Amino acid sequence: MPALERQMGTVLTGSHERAVQDPPAGMATFQNTLKIALRKRMKDALKSLDSESIVRQSRAVTAKVLQSESFRQSTRVSIYLSTTSELDTTELLCEMFRLEKMVFVPTYEGTKMKMVRLRGMDEYESLPLTKWNIKQPDFKEAREDAMTNGHGIDLFIVPGVAFTRTGARMGHGMGYYDKFLKQHADKYPHKKISLMALALNEQIISNEELPMESHDVRLHSVITEN
Repeated sequence: MPALERQMGTVLTGSHERAVQDPPAGMATFQNTLKIALRKRMKDALKSLDSESIVRQSRAVTAKVLQSESFRQSTRVSIYLSTTSELDTTELLCEMFRLEKMVFVPTYEGTKMKMVRLRGMDEYESLPLTKWNIKQPDFKEAREDAMTNGHGIDLFIVPGVAFTRTGARMGHGMGYYDKFLKQHADKYPHKKISLMALALNEQIISNEELPMESHDVRLHSVITEN
């Protein structure tokens, strides 16, 4: 691991996927029950976080991302637009435009997710709000699409509810990113990508609390304040 990455507190986790055998039906049901309980516990914990802590952690994590090798070497970056209970990605988004990165953000319709191009902070500010009060491009609006532009994404900065230091991730339960990342790998089989998560300290849990399943995608790095 490079010295800079160690100093930053970035956790590099190797390959983004690991072969895991499908668990028996009873075990799968048990794991799903555990995930539902864990997801509720984590969401309750995040709701109780004070805004000052989120602001402090967001600034520290943003600084680490900007120094990271995977970010510096990337041209096309996918980033999520954060909610009030998540690590704030707004400052990082602004820096990405300043550095002339090509920025792609998610938009959803039903069970489908697309990654579409966002071209500046003015465009970001004018995005409509969803019923969950999250800025999101209109799914039907004509925008450059990472899946069809012939280039794809170099770096995915993915959201989640909980993470481990070894790159396991628990999402919000819809499987949008797991599905999209597999589709992206099929579309661009020779493209080397990086998978990164930005986590609040409170979102880090043990490997025992979050076992990986066969459909889960393992992250290359998880960046936190600590």
